[in-house]
Amino acid sequence: MITKDQVIDVAKQCFDPEIPVNIWDLGLIYDINITPDTNDVHIRMTLTTQHCPSAKEIPLTLKSKIQAELQPTSVEVEIVFDPLWTPERITEEGKKLLGIEA
Repeated sequence: MITKDQVIDVAKQCFDPEIPVNIWDLGLIYDINITPDTNDVHIRMTLTTQHCPSAKEIPLTLKSKIQAELQPTSVEVEIVFDPLWTPERITEEGKKLLGIEA
């Protein structure tokens, strides 16, 4: 069975090409749902802006990495903009990497 922690570990391997912090520590992932009996993975995430130049690349990279490493039955990465992303969503680790005072 796939766990949320495994999905988070994969998300930490995915980066916004313009920001040197992974998408988990940037706070771009809102929800991770895994259906236990089918191993289906559904992720709700956002982007730093609605006009992000990597809007297609980031979710496709996440999806392909999850498929390759965790081999779920299916993976759906849903991009949402409600609520909008704000810098307050960045984790403490992400703030350290960006040199932002907590």
